[in-house]
Amino acid sequence: MNNIFSTLTFSILLLNPFSAMANQGLSPDGPLTPLGAEKAGNGNDIPAWDGGLPRSLEGLESGFHVDPYSSDKPVYRITSRNMEIYDARLSGAQKALLEKYPSFYMNVYPSRRSASYPDYVYSALRHNLEEATLLPFGSGVKGTVMTSPFPVPETGLEVLWNHSLRFKGHSAAYSALHTVVSEVGSRMDKLIEYKAYFKYSEKGLAAENVDNKMFMLIRKTLKPANQSGRAILIHETIDRISSPRKSWLYVPGQRRLRRTPNLAYDAPDPNMLAFRTIDQVDMFNGAPDYYDWKLLGKQEMYIPYNSYRVHQGSLKVDDILQDAHINPSLLRYEPHRVWVIEANLRVGYKHKYTKRRYYLDEDSWSIVYAEDYDSDGELVQISEAHLVNFYEVPLVYSTLEVTYDLKTGEYYAEGLDNEQERTINFLDTGLKEKEFSINAVRMNMIR
Repeated sequence: MNNIFSTLTFSILLLNPFSAMANQGLSPDGPLTPLGAEKAGNGNDIPAWDGGLPRSLEGLESGFHVDPYSSDKPVYRITSRNMEIYDARLSGAQKALLEKYPSFYMNVYPSRRSASYPDYVYSALRHNLEEATLLPFGSGVKGTVMTSPFPVPETGLEVLWNHSLRFKGHSAAYSALHTVVSEVGSRMDKLIEYKAYFKYSEKGLAAENVDNKMFMLIRKTLKPANQSGRAILIHETIDRISSPRKSWLYVPGQRRLRRTPNLAYDAPDPNMLAFRTIDQVDMFNGAPDYYDWKLLGKQEMYIPYNSYRVHQGSLKVDDILQDAHINPSLLRYEPHRVWVIEANLRVGYKHKYTKRRYYLDEDSWSIVYAEDYDSDGELVQISEAHLVNFYEVPLVYSTLEVTYDLKTGEYYAEGLDNEQERTINFLDTGLKEKEFSINAVRMNMIR
């Protein structure tokens, strides 16, 4: 077993001690938060959860969010020279990044358990606790609505589905820059427009009416000019095996929307310049059937959190992107508890990555770190998601995702909306399900 786990104090190991608490439900007076996290702190530097940030429209400034923790100062800085002191709370990915780039560091701030969601999401979690079950082979979930299906998980697959089905709002629209950066700072930029409708999260939708629809997504390239107008339409399902995702590609010169085969697993994502596989989008997405999933336990860890400093419209992209890595002075790390799951490629299956490890924030079910290993067992790519609470909803989502390739020295950054008019719009998008039909998308693209 990797030595990261040799000094851990597990909250679960083989058996989940919170299973007995499940009978109490997710009550306000119980030991768990509405999402199933430990409500209590650790008695040291992780505080108790007190409800997180309240819903607010007053903290928005020019379409971005005012940092509610702007007065916080770093408690300490972790570098390649002192990381041994903090070894028990660092993942293999974090240590590899610090070792490869001595100029990279982690400013560790006070822990703020800011995660919060609407009351109707908490109600859905109580429903899911009682009703949600995995489909055979973990191919999907039934009896679930709105949000994460397993607030008190017992298996690695249940933890994974909590990330895949976590609440992301009802619809979203935004534009953001994606880029691949070399070790010497050269870039390949792409500006992409996103529109998404989260069918699974519709208010009042009963579990029996979910109809295997998870979300619909349109990703349209705006720049560079020679790729402008290219678009991908995705219809994502919940049962990924019996009814896999459907996807279509629109190319302006062809003026038609055509089905794309095999936009799944380790197929390269065309909107990511083939830097990552399609199942690395959103840290992990798609069918889990290529892997055997193991729940390793829970640990305390330094993770990117409350990343409002890098989430500002006043910043230029050039302020954020540096040679070899993101500007560390703009990043914020905090001690939090995370769930740890590991995926090992099943016998008879082929994938670019034979082992993968994920670390999920206990307060939001968001994957914050992903480690991808090649067929030689070597760690080759590291991804991290920098989370903020979009407190106008409220919900927790990443404002920036970064993937580092340890072999090539390149890194990929997505979600750079800093030079756009506003950040992700979760409210009043006006988007409806009918706008994501094949005919509607085709007509809108041709016009």
